[in-house]
Amino acid sequence: MPRSVKQQATEIVRNLPDQATWDDIMYELYVRQKIEQGLRDGDDGRLVSQEEVERLFLG
Repeated sequence: MPRSVKQQATEIVRNLPDQATWDDIMYELYVRQKIEQGLRDGDDGRLVSQEEVERLFLG
């Protein structure tokens, strides 16, 4: 059974050092959310190839 978002967030916070700031916590949660979003996008086929990115940005 997959862990809930709350459980995952709790684990992230638990693994931070005691001197972590609010900014540290927010950053770690943000990065995790972006990773999860990217994995979902990949699973759903919403990807752009490296060649397409280079063509778009390098002309």
